[in-house]
Amino acid sequence: MARMAGRRALFAFPVLLIVTFGVFAVAAASPFDPVKAYTGTAGMTATQEDLDRIRANLGVDEPLVSRWWNWLTAALRGDLGDSSVLRQPVADAIGERVGWSVLLAVTAFALAVVLGTVLGVLAARSRGGLLDRTVSSAAYTLEAAPAFWLGLLVIWVFALRLGVLPAGGLTDTGSDTVTFGQVATHLVLPATVLGITQMPWFFLYVRQGVGDALDEDPVRGARARGISERTVLLHHALRSGMLPMLTLIGSRVPELITGALLVETVFSWPGIAAATVSAATSVDFPLLAALTVLATAAVLIGNLLSDLLYGLADPRVGFDG
Repeated sequence: MARMAGRRALFAFPVLLIVTFGVFAVAAASPFDPVKAYTGTAGMTATQEDLDRIRANLGVDEPLVSRWWNWLTAALRGDLGDSSVLRQPVADAIGERVGWSVLLAVTAFALAVVLGTVLGVLAARSRGGLLDRTVSSAAYTLEAAPAFWLGLLVIWVFALRLGVLPAGGLTDTGSDTVTFGQVATHLVLPATVLGITQMPWFFLYVRQGVGDALDEDPVRGARARGISERTVLLHHALRSGMLPMLTLIGSRVPELITGALLVETVFSWPGIAAATVSAATSVDFPLLAALTVLATAAVLIGNLLSDLLYGLADPRVGFDG
């Protein structure tokens, strides 16, 4: 396990280098002017000399490679630079927001895994039945449903029509304190929407895996020996059928990140979505690079986690192979 993690870490370093350089290259080719974004309406009356001075202070007058190298060497020392659009250190900007994004993503991911597993097992147990057909049809439909559309739909139903849940934000209107109860209540809709958008893949993988396992000879033999259906399902078929689903965890991380950005925007959740949009439209080099590294690292960690879980679940898989 340690050797696998070490190899992945060595592989991750050049990947992160290439990704960060790509961010600076794309941002440099962008039609957006970071100086105009920084100055706003004041830039319309500023002299060219003032604009050139601001450009030099922001470091955007330097060549592409120099900007990237200066940012990289500073980042390795722990200095992520200052965000020109948020007017604060990048580390502070991310630190204030990433915790709420992680809370939303982890809650939604756990909901997707649990709900997808339970429904997948029940559907596999009665393949071709009413439950199987109903849930499978819903899963295929949800695969094609955009996260922002589902978000707007649940806001209309549960917040506007029924009035049982808040439409967005982190706390109640007029509240100046963040409490557990308010956060939990405001988390329900965005986490549910994000979890439901991820659930179909887990459901379909578990349904297929457990369904195939139920047709295998060891499971048939367990049934022939008089072992209860519950034991056969949970201790034989489920473990074997869950293996393909474990490999899905890492591949869903990019979709989870993308979906989280959309859901945060729809529900005004105070995560990194707003900072990501601002960084992209304002060509905020330090913030763009830091957010991209964070997202890339999350994907790499997700892939490693999926491999480790597969190896733990199936002793036949060697970590050092």
